[in-house]
Amino acid sequence: MGVILTAITTGLFCYYVLHFEWLESLLIGSVLSSTDAASVFSILRSKQLNLKYKSASLLELESGSNDPWAYTLTVIILSLMSQNMSIQDIFSIAFSQIVFGLIFGAVIAYISVKIFEHFQSELSGMTTLIMVAIAILSYALPSYFNGNGYISAYIVGIVLGNIEIEDKKGLVHFFDGIVDLFQMFLFFLLGLLAFPSQIPSLLGDALWIALFITFLARPAAVWVIMKIFHRPFQQILLVSFAGLRGATSIVFAIMVTVSSAYTKNDIFHIVFCIVLLSIAIQGTLLPYLAKYLSMIDEKDNVLKTFTDYSEETNIQFINLKMTDNHPWIHQYIKDIILPPQTRIVMIKRNDIKTIPKGERRIEKDDELILSAFESQTDDHMTLTETVIDESHDWLNCYLKDLELHHALIILIKRQDQTLIPTGDVQLLDQDIIVMAHSKK
Repeated sequence: MGVILTAITTGLFCYYVLHFEWLESLLIGSVLSSTDAASVFSILRSKQLNLKYKSASLLELESGSNDPWAYTLTVIILSLMSQNMSIQDIFSIAFSQIVFGLIFGAVIAYISVKIFEHFQSELSGMTTLIMVAIAILSYALPSYFNGNGYISAYIVGIVLGNIEIEDKKGLVHFFDGIVDLFQMFLFFLLGLLAFPSQIPSLLGDALWIALFITFLARPAAVWVIMKIFHRPFQQILLVSFAGLRGATSIVFAIMVTVSSAYTKNDIFHIVFCIVLLSIAIQGTLLPYLAKYLSMIDEKDNVLKTFTDYSEETNIQFINLKMTDNHPWIHQYIKDIILPPQTRIVMIKRNDIKTIPKGERRIEKDDELILSAFESQTDDHMTLTETVIDESHDWLNCYLKDLELHHALIILIKRQDQTLIPTGDVQLLDQDIIVMAHSKK
């Protein structure tokens, strides 16, 4: 609704005030109707704008999801300008764009999730290539059937972003690099298409349109929608001002340039000027407006809104089985002395999981889940593997009888089992021992 309202009101302004032709006015409104995600994300990240009322999440959802609708409007207007179309044809285009985009997005997302659920271990090492293939397919396949590739790709991205995938953090950094690469390519392409000599003659119209969208069209659309949900006035004002135009609008303007539709005005350079004005004015003033409206939340971290967020410290979980003669058996949790920054977070007893309380007594065969901080460095230790065979001196020896200097056995692999080394463990043929050695 925000995209449609912005497009229509901007089109009316261009038609009645700037005296552009009607379809051309709607085309400009459609091209400029979406908020640019990259611009919004860049400012929120770089300025660490931790906004109240989950406004950062709201802007992320809006700027990421409204491109499909702006694209659909642009396609419809360009089709009307290049050929005679009936109302039925318009509805047919809108139907195929939206419905096929939703269907293909849902189907590709479902198949992708099943692939990662059942074949993730077999696909180890190829996850990045598979994700790239899924991303391309999610856009190209619906587009081939006149569906909206933006909707499809957005749905697939949302779904895959919320499932467990190995090395997801590495994938995020990879796609960040891909995004940076294509942004450089995009601006290189803009440099080939833009002629600075043509900008002065169009600057007046571009300035009027930019001012109208910034201070009238978008605020009106945002106010109508957000007021329904009884949002605070300062949030409505900030979200209204955060509707930056960016590369997305320029990409849609390139579609106009290569289209067969005739335009009386140089829409590409008009949009180019509006984008520059939007980023320069709104992008610069947005942090100051957020501070002036008291919308800064000092207790939150804006990076939690985005996929590149990770905590400064990682937590590891340790399983500890209460075997015979363990000193913790029959003790209350409150009486157990744990290492610093370590705690018991769960107890498994007869396949029943319980949250540990101080008055709970530990019994034999309980399985305790402990949490501790992950080691952040291995600079002072190296690991080696040794196979115990018939010729090895340690064959059939107990660990307590071995003399180890500057080394420690930390793991024993025995067939399909993993053993924690204790003094009473005897080394057998074909055991694999993992040893830690301190560096000198």
